[in-house]
Amino acid sequence: MSESSAAAGPADLPVLAEVVRSGFVEGHHRGSLVILAADGSVDFALGAPELPVFPRSSNKPMQATAVLRTGLELNGELLALAAASHSAETFHLDAVRKILASAGLDETALQTPPSYSLDEEEAEAWIRAGGQRERILMDCSGKHAAMLATCVRNGWDTASYLAVDHPVQVAVSETLEELAGEPVAAVGTDGCGAPLMAVSLVGLARAFRAHLLADPGTPQRRVADAMRAHPEYVAGTRRIDTWLMRAVPGAMAKMGAESVQAVALPDGRALAFKIDDGAKRALGPVLAAALARAGVQVPADALARIAAAPLYGGGAVVGEVRAAF
Repeated sequence: MSESSAAAGPADLPVLAEVVRSGFVEGHHRGSLVILAADGSVDFALGAPELPVFPRSSNKPMQATAVLRTGLELNGELLALAAASHSAETFHLDAVRKILASAGLDETALQTPPSYSLDEEEAEAWIRAGGQRERILMDCSGKHAAMLATCVRNGWDTASYLAVDHPVQVAVSETLEELAGEPVAAVGTDGCGAPLMAVSLVGLARAFRAHLLADPGTPQRRVADAMRAHPEYVAGTRRIDTWLMRAVPGAMAKMGAESVQAVALPDGRALAFKIDDGAKRALGPVLAAALARAGVQVPADALARIAAAPLYGGGAVVGEVRAAF
């Protein structure tokens, strides 16, 4: 593995979403998408899903699987939080502290950058109460807490847990390569400071699929089961991943920064996509269209909630971001 800053992907990716204001198409969001059939074969693809991308937080289920494989004992909502991009709601923060306390640590051990909640309502409430940016508020603090607890469990150095050659990060890389069925193409630094491994969207979809098809009790199945049983801990009460996992029994979903999304179903179907310009506003519409294309049965109200990306003018809705495939 080597540090890489090279962008992967052609400049002429297809349009996955279009921006429509007052009936006029004023912009486009391009990207790549893949849908795997129940047998794991590619059922539908757009763009270049075979090229590597940084999945960002969509890699978190594999990171959580890695810490279980290296001896950490987490279950239930605490395991779901290890795979989370949480909203820093009170129950998230309490759970992060529980993971740390189980290893004799507190939040001063976290090396996440001081942040506010990524949920606007939570961030505004925190600021109104006089709160400042804190490391525990960063959406990756659950993952970091689990990595730190793994270090304590194994007698590994906690100060260097974000180093790419640290045993916990080596375990992450090995787990990702195994479940994605391909080698890590590049290594960078994620927004939280942890090493970030690149794989293709096809590999990402395969890795998600592997979690749901694994035998009960295996680390990857335990992660999938925890995420599906406690979706609020994976995201938050006002987040797309939570809505989707609540609406579709058995689904496992995880978004990533720069508008990456992966979803797997118990029957072996899976999908992954990335909006090339990283526009978060396009994620919901593209996800809703991809679920429909994959034949996933989503209640109409939940699908509409996921797809909603209104545009405003003068305080009123005057358009939307909508899928273009």
